[in-house]
This record gives sequence, C-alpha cells and structure tokens, in this order.
Amino acid sequence: MASVITVRAPFALMRRLISARLHRFCSSKAQVTHFLLRPQSYSLISGHQHQLFHTSYVAARPVLQFKLSDIGEGIMEVTVKEWYVKEGDKVSQFDSICEVQSDKASVTITSRYDGIIRKLYYDVDSIALVGKPLVDIETDGGQAEGPQEDVVETSAVSLEEHTHQEIKGHKTQATPAVRRLAMENNIKLSEVVGSGKDGRILKEDILNFIAKQTGAILPPAPFQEIRPPPPAAVAASTPAAKSKEKAFTPSVPTPVITKPVFTGKDHTEPITGFQKAMVKTMSAALKIPHFGYKDEVDMSQLVRLRSELKSLVESRGVKLSYMPFFIKAASLSLLHFPILNSSLDENCTNITYKAAHNIGLAMDTSQGLLVPNVKNVQMLSIFEIAVELNRLQTLGSSGQLGTSDLTGGTFTLSNIGSIGGTYAKPVILPPEVAIGALGKIQVLPRFNHKDEVVKAHIMNISWSADHRIIDGATMCRFSNLWRSYLENPASMVLDLK
Repeated sequence: MASVITVRAPFALMRRLISARLHRFCSSKAQVTHFLLRPQSYSLISGHQHQLFHTSYVAARPVLQFKLSDIGEGIMEVTVKEWYVKEGDKVSQFDSICEVQSDKASVTITSRYDGIIRKLYYDVDSIALVGKPLVDIETDGGQAEGPQEDVVETSAVSLEEHTHQEIKGHKTQATPAVRRLAMENNIKLSEVVGSGKDGRILKEDILNFIAKQTGAILPPAPFQEIRPPPPAAVAASTPAAKSKEKAFTPSVPTPVITKPVFTGKDHTEPITGFQKAMVKTMSAALKIPHFGYKDEVDMSQLVRLRSELKSLVESRGVKLSYMPFFIKAASLSLLHFPILNSSLDENCTNITYKAAHNIGLAMDTSQGLLVPNVKNVQMLSIFEIAVELNRLQTLGSSGQLGTSDLTGGTFTLSNIGSIGGTYAKPVILPPEVAIGALGKIQVLPRFNHKDEVVKAHIMNISWSADHRIIDGATMCRFSNLWRSYLENPASMVLDLK
C-alpha cells in the first residue's frame, strides 16, 4: 500500500515544487487555464507519479454567421416564407434551412456547414437582405479556419449539383447516395419530383426520370402492394350493375370551390413575390404600343392527328396536348419572320435578333402567373417539346420552377382557352416583342370545299406585337403561316429538322 505523506510548508516553497513537477510532466504545449490548490497543504503518494494541479480546458466551438448569398438577377431582398429549422436543431451540409421568395422565383437555402442552429435572424414573412446573416451556426473548429466572408453561392441556373441554394418552391431532400446517382447521370435534382415523404427524392425517382428521358422501360418495383378492387368494381360485375353502369358513367371530378368568408373588415397586405414581379413587368409593358391581330384556325386535321398519336406518346410515359404543335409551328414560322423573335433596347436604337427560339408558355399556378419557356425549340421535335412541357407543368404545379426555366424567353404563347374564353388581348412580356393568346377549341359549323356544311374544330388566336418595330402586314403574314402549319399538320414534316 502506498504511503501518504502530507507536507506542510510555506507557499513559496510549494510553488517551486509545483513548477518543477510541471516542467517534468508537461512536455507538450498544453494550455493551463487555472490551478485549483488547497493553500499550504498538498498530498504526495510515494511510488506513483501524480500531477499536483487541476486543469480545465474549454474547447471553444466557433459560431459562424450564415449569410444570404447573391441569388442573381439583381435581387437584393427576399421574403422569408418558411423556416425548416429552429434554434437548437442540428443540421448537416445540404440540409434545408429555409425557403425565401423573390420577385423571380422561390429559393431553398441549404446549410453549408455541419453544426447547431444558434440564432434565426428573421421571422416568417420578414424581408431578408442579400449579404446579411440568416442564421448563426455553431460548428466544430475544423470547418472554419479563418474569417468567414459572404460567399456568393452558385444558383440553380448552374449545372453544378452541389449547390447550397436551389431555385425551387420546396426543399430538396435526398440522401448522399441519391445525389451521387443523380450526379453520375448528369441529372439536376431540381428537375426531379420526389415521391418520398415531404417530397424526398428516392432512388426510384431518379431511375424513373432516366427512363422517361431515354424511353427505357423499367421493371415493376418489387414488393408492390396488391390491393383488392373497390366494392363498386365488384358490384359492377353483376348484370344489374352493368345496366346501371351504362346509365351512369362517372365524369371527371369538378374542382371544389371553397365557400367565401365575409369578414366585414378591410385588410391591407404588401405586394411581394411573383405579384411584385408582375407589377414591374406589366408597368414596363404599358410603355409598348401594342398592335392587335385576331384570326381563327380550323383544327380539324390536327385534332385527328393528335388522337392517332396520343396513345403512342402516352406509351412512352408522356402526355401529348396540342401545345407542342402550337409551339413547333410558331418556331417554324419564326424562321421566316425573325423580327418577331427579337428584342429592342431601352433607347430604341438597336434590334437584337435572337438565335434561339425560347418559346414561353403562360401558366396559371398556385403562386400566380408564371411563364416558363422551352429552350431551343428550333432544334426539338414535337415529342421532345412534349417531354419538356410535361416537366415544366409538373414543376409548375408543385411550385418548383427554377430561374433557368423562367428566364431567357424570346416569344410567348398563352393558352387562356384551357380555362375559358374565345378572344383575349395579351400583353407583351418585355423584352419580347410578340405574344399570342389561344382561345378554346369549339365545334362550329363551317363550309367545306364543296360548299357543304360540316362540323369543324375552330380555335381563335389573338396576337399582340410591338408596333414600334413590327407592322400589321408582318404580323398578319406570320399568323397565316402559323395557321397553315396547324390546318395542314403534314406540311410541318417538310420543314422539320
């Protein structure tokens, strides 16, 4: 048993003893913050070497300010729409922090660091400024080796996948394995609609996206749940039920109209987000002298052609509407009238003829009017246009359209007829110089070449053009050529590339 010797001596002597032992045992450069000593009383255990002081070392974890980076498009402020974290939550790199909305698009901000959220700088619906802190994140020391600057992050326009902010309406959730699979196949996660919980992108979503792009047929998913038919289907197997089924065929469910609530009080709310963008765009559009032109198109042959191709296109997993034909016919016509695919500078001194036909489609979404565009239509087939429209419509309905989808348009079509109406007066979207509004297709009596009254599928078209550089004759000739492609769709084959 080790003997214990209690030494009592003046404090100066004890200090020299401690200094000697400290020099012996502390060969490395350890930081000693303080000593806890009992004055004039120390214990030495013979036969063992024990340190005669107590040290406490506090490892300071740096708290970094995560700043709102430059989103692009000259945006200096955004509205915080939703927080995905709260103070005290642990986050990892690429975890969604919040969703902000500018007058261009929605942006999901993701974490650049692993750590703990210590402070949120804004409340929901508050205005956040570019370059100012969004949150404070407590990280370990290895993630920050110097003063943190406001790093300008890559926006969703870039093809690089590992971005810390993505232009979307909702946060993108995916495991590293799924992200790696998307990167290996050169797929942007912003283009994939997740089927997992809270919109999480699964491996199957990536594979299905690849299949739609390549036309491949994937095997059915394993462990697919087999559900029994609903009672209505079982009852329909009886003869009596079959007769009732003929008498009653369920129609497409009508949208539910919510009952309005009358409060009796005025209320004021700020104009933000896409409404703010519409204010700016339409204010600029009012400076353009609009020239209007209207005509009707006999869609009878195109209706038959679409009905023949519809099942074939749907077998490839793509929905075929009339819009791909409208868009392709517009592109073919723009080749003959390139001034309608141009832009005019602010001083009205130069005209820029655009090489790419980026034809936009005005889309009614839950976030308001959005106009995504199909890029380089002059190089796409009708099927490829249909694939791209399916993608844009899916992203638009879920609020996930990116800045690359919403910018760069050169010519626009508005399918107002899908909602209702025959004629319209479309407003040009600057810096474009022309726009067309499509009415609904109606079955009306018309005379054929034998002067016989026949049923015809008639659609009205309303054009608006910038009358500063486009005269009425040019707009009329363009419309006639566009109409001829639709009334004789076989003629498009001669000009397709």
